[in-house]
Amino acid sequence: MTSGERRLAERLEHKLDDDYLLWYDVPVGPRQTHPDFVVMHPHRGLLVLEVKDWKPATIIEADKQSWVILDAGTHQPKTVPSPMEQARQYAHQVVRALERDPALVQANGPHQGKLAFPWSYGVVLPNMTRKQFTDGQLNRVMEAHRVLCQDEMAERVEPEELQGLLWGMFPFGMRGLMSLPMLERVRWILFPQVRVPVQGSLFALPGSGQNGGQATTEGLADADAGDVQPVADEDLPSLMRVMDIQQEQLARSLGQGHRIIHGVAGSGKTMILGYRAEFLANISGADARPILVLCYNEPLAVTLAARMRSKGLAELVHVRHFHKWCRDQLVAFGQDLPPAHWPVGEKMADMVQRVITAVDRKHIPSGQYQAVLIDEGHDFAPEWLRLVVQMVDPATNSLLVLFDDAQSIYERARKQQFSFKSVGIQAQGRTTILKINYRNTRQILHTASLIAADLLTAADRDDDGIPLVQPVSCGRDGQAPLVLNLPNLRDEAFSIADHLQTAHLEGHAWGDMAIICRDHSTMRACATALRARKLPHQVREGTGDYHPGEDIITVLTMHASKGLEFPVVALPGIGQMSAAGADERDEARLFYVAATRATHKLIITASGEGGFAAKLAA
Repeated sequence: MTSGERRLAERLEHKLDDDYLLWYDVPVGPRQTHPDFVVMHPHRGLLVLEVKDWKPATIIEADKQSWVILDAGTHQPKTVPSPMEQARQYAHQVVRALERDPALVQANGPHQGKLAFPWSYGVVLPNMTRKQFTDGQLNRVMEAHRVLCQDEMAERVEPEELQGLLWGMFPFGMRGLMSLPMLERVRWILFPQVRVPVQGSLFALPGSGQNGGQATTEGLADADAGDVQPVADEDLPSLMRVMDIQQEQLARSLGQGHRIIHGVAGSGKTMILGYRAEFLANISGADARPILVLCYNEPLAVTLAARMRSKGLAELVHVRHFHKWCRDQLVAFGQDLPPAHWPVGEKMADMVQRVITAVDRKHIPSGQYQAVLIDEGHDFAPEWLRLVVQMVDPATNSLLVLFDDAQSIYERARKQQFSFKSVGIQAQGRTTILKINYRNTRQILHTASLIAADLLTAADRDDDGIPLVQPVSCGRDGQAPLVLNLPNLRDEAFSIADHLQTAHLEGHAWGDMAIICRDHSTMRACATALRARKLPHQVREGTGDYHPGEDIITVLTMHASKGLEFPVVALPGIGQMSAAGADERDEARLFYVAATRATHKLIITASGEGGFAAKLAA
C-alpha cells in the first residue's frame, strides 16, 4: 500500500460498521482488473474507489480524460488517465459482469435489466484538502461529490460523517437492497478465486466431463478459479457457493512467516492451502524455487497433484505424500535407499531416518523450497515436522501447516504431546481456528458425532499447543444417514452395491461414490459385490492404485480416505467396530474421519455385535 492507501484502509476499518465488506487491490471480474478498493454493504450497495497520493504540486494539467503529472521517480512530466475515468471504467466492468446474472437485475419496470441494488465509484485524494482541490479547479474535471479529500478522512471525522460522504457519491434516487443470496452471487461473479463448486466438480480435470466423477478435497476452489474466463449467461449456475468471509480473508491475507490453521473436518483447510499454493505460484518469478505441498495420505496427494497439473503448475508446485518425497530426496542427492526386501513399515521408517541424517550432515540441502505447505499436519510425527521445516528457504520463511487433532488417526503423532516451537515452527500470533463444518449436512455431522462425541470436547491451548476444536454445523440440511443392520458382511456388500446403483439412477455419477472400509478384507468383499452387479469401480489397495478423475466407484480404507470427499459414501463393517481388544478412541477417530467424507448421502451397514452399531441404533 501507499501511505495514502494505508491511511484510507485504517479509516474505513475503524469507521465503517461491521456489516461492511471491504477489499483492497483484489483482482475483480472476468477481466481481473485491480481497483484500489471495493466497498460493499447490503443496504447501501457497491462502491469502487480509486486512490491517488498526489499533492497539488504533482498535478501539472488535468482534463476529464487524462492528467499530466510530475513523475515521482524521474521528476519529468508524464500523462496518465484521469483517476475518475479509471474508477468509472472499473465500476462499469463490474456492473457489466453482474448484470449478466438475472438474479441480480430488476425483472421489470423502467430499469429492467439494470442492477437491482445501488452502485457507484469515486476518487480519494489523501494528500489534498478540499480547499486545495477547489483552488486547483479540479472540480471542473471531476464531480466534486465523487471525491474524498484529506481533511474529510481525518481521524477526527465522525464515522457517520465519513459514511455519509461515501454514500453521497451515489447518484441521487438510486434505490434497492442486496440480500444475502445476492451478496453471495456478487462475490461468486467478482472473485472467481473464492468459488466453491458443488458436489464432485471440484477437480473437473480435462476430459473428465461435467462432474468429472472424482473425489474432491476439502473445498479447494474450482477449476475456473485461476483461469478466470468470462462466463456465458447460460453457464451461470443457480447455486453459487463461495468461501465464507473468514475463509476468504484468511486465504487472501496469509503473509510470509510460519502459520498454522487448526480446522475441523470440512472447514475448508485444503481449499485455503490450494488457494495459497496457486497464489504463490502465480506471483513467482522465472527463477523462483519450487513450492512443496506435503500430505501423509497418498490418495490426497495424487488428487492435489492432478489438480496442479490441470492448472499448468506442476513444474512449480510439487505435491507429494511424505514418504514419496523422502524417497525422491534420497534419489535426487545420491543417497542409499533401504534394502528392497525389507518389510514396508520398516523400510519407510528407515527411509525417513536416512533423509534426516543426510540433512544433518549437509548431504541433502535445506532451504530447497520458497514455501512449504503441509496438509494433515496432525498425522506427521514431530521429527517429520522438524525435518520439513528445514526445507523452507530462509529468505521467504513461508510455512503453512493445517491441523485437526480430532482426525489424528496414527499413534505416532499422538503418543507424545509436543509444542510447535519444539519442532521449529514459529507461529505465535499467526494461528487461526476454523470451527464451521461446511462439507457435511447437519444430519451427517450429527451421525459422525454420535460415535466421536468424547473426542469432540473442545480443549483450548495457547498458540504453541494443539487445541481440539469442536465442529459447528453450517446448518445445511439433507437426508438422514441410512443405517442398515444385516446378517453378515456379504449381505452388507451386496446391499451397498444395490444402493449405489439406485443413487446412480437418481443422477449421481459413479465417481461421486466411495465405499470406505475399516480393513482390506471388507474392501475385497465389497469389490466382489460390485463385480457381481457389474458396477465400475477401482480398489485402492496400495500406492499407485488410486486414479482421481475416472467416473468409477472408489473402494478404499478409512485411513486412505483422509482429506477426500464424495457426495455419496457407504461405510460397511461398522458392526465390527469397536472390536474386542481394539482401542475404542482410535476406532472412533477412524469412524469420524470416514463418515465426514460424505457431502450429501451416507449409507452405513452393520453386522456383528460391535459397540458402534448399538450407538447408531439408539
